[in-house]
Amino acid sequence: MAAFITFSFLLLIIIFVYRNSKRRTNKVKLPCGDMGLPWIGETVEFYKAQRSNQLFEEFFQPRMKKHGNIFKTKLMGSPTVVVNGAAANKFFMSNEFKLVVSSWPTSSVELMGKNSIMEKQGDSHRCLRSIVTSTLSVSGLTAMVPRMCGSIENHMQKNWLDREEISLYRSTKMLTFTIVLECLFGIEIVPETLFGVFERVLEGVLSPPVNVPWTKFARAKKARAEIEKVLVGEIRRKREAMEGGGEEEDDMLFSKLVAASIRGEITEEEVVDNVVLLVFAAHDTTSYAITMTFKMLANHPDCYSLLLKEHEEIASNKRAGEALTFEDVKKMEYTWQVARETMRLCPPIFGSFRKTITDINFEGVTIPKGWKVLWTTYGTHYDEKYFPDPMRFNPSRFADPVQAYAFIPFGGGPRLCAGYQLAKLNILVLVHYVVTRYNWSLVYPDEPILMDPLPFPSKGMPIKISPKCD
Repeated sequence: MAAFITFSFLLLIIIFVYRNSKRRTNKVKLPCGDMGLPWIGETVEFYKAQRSNQLFEEFFQPRMKKHGNIFKTKLMGSPTVVVNGAAANKFFMSNEFKLVVSSWPTSSVELMGKNSIMEKQGDSHRCLRSIVTSTLSVSGLTAMVPRMCGSIENHMQKNWLDREEISLYRSTKMLTFTIVLECLFGIEIVPETLFGVFERVLEGVLSPPVNVPWTKFARAKKARAEIEKVLVGEIRRKREAMEGGGEEEDDMLFSKLVAASIRGEITEEEVVDNVVLLVFAAHDTTSYAITMTFKMLANHPDCYSLLLKEHEEIASNKRAGEALTFEDVKKMEYTWQVARETMRLCPPIFGSFRKTITDINFEGVTIPKGWKVLWTTYGTHYDEKYFPDPMRFNPSRFADPVQAYAFIPFGGGPRLCAGYQLAKLNILVLVHYVVTRYNWSLVYPDEPILMDPLPFPSKGMPIKISPKCD
């Protein structure tokens, strides 16, 4: 009897809250749109379009044509407002912590870590971000370039030498993973031992958070526990050495994070979660950007000729076996134009979710407190207002300044990707080594791109390679 009364009481509360919220939302002008089916909304349509890498063509674009640049929907159980355009990007990105906060699906938070910079707000976010950005200062990047060259040399010696064909995507994934561990963190772990485990975690980051043995999420949780066990061991070994005077804090990010934990600024859990997050953020999207850059170059030989000339001029001033310097990288201006144009057309992420912490009035509509907001890269990247003839590959459009908040593969505002400079360095240095040392061609020029949960070439982007003569 008591259980029945309790249940009835809870049900009445739920009905009261629901009706109250309906009454409140009926009084304001909400964005146009379709909320779809009860609870699941338009999640099925969203996932279907995402899987085939047709989010813009099959999900966002039809709704933008019907409802405008701002429309409502329901995704993964949450009322969501999709916003498009540079003004919307600027408004929501620059008002992080004031009007909106980061809001990722439950599975992403569980696997990346509740204590990662992705979930932190205010002072905690600023503390972690300052540690990361201090590693990627000009002096940090200058010191990183030779280390990165060494990692690339070793990878090519091991995986490219005497090969006629390689999977460019798989090779760059392993290489960028190695660079993150060796050059950013300075963690002394054989990358191959953890690469496959991290890949299993990635498979679950946007899956339904159902923790039963046969699901992607459960497999990802198990893999995440394996990674955590290894990292905790490394953290405690490093901490013991630093506290005992055997090691000092250096310019590597892992050392800086452990030193911050010794000072009591962050916890061991925060060290673990931020290593996990930054490994994913710094290697998976970068490897896709590199792969697609080569696809674009293969399909646009005139652009490749200009890029190759830039790198041959840099190489002509280096001795045999001499590593690149940060000054050399700064000369790769056209290459960075090519990379940015590639990321405009083939963004490594489709956008990012935020949650409103107050009612927001924007462009004549109200977004209620507690709703999700999703900004998309496609909303400006494919808009001729910002990029004339937007579907044409034209790297030279980046020779001139681009309107603020129109090009957003790395986000913007306080949440601007902290690893932006590392990604840029990684792309430019690897492109240099490939184009100056190898002749290459795509095996499948029209290879389809799929998405699960991030975009990837369906066949791994195999390329034929042959060493250039000295």
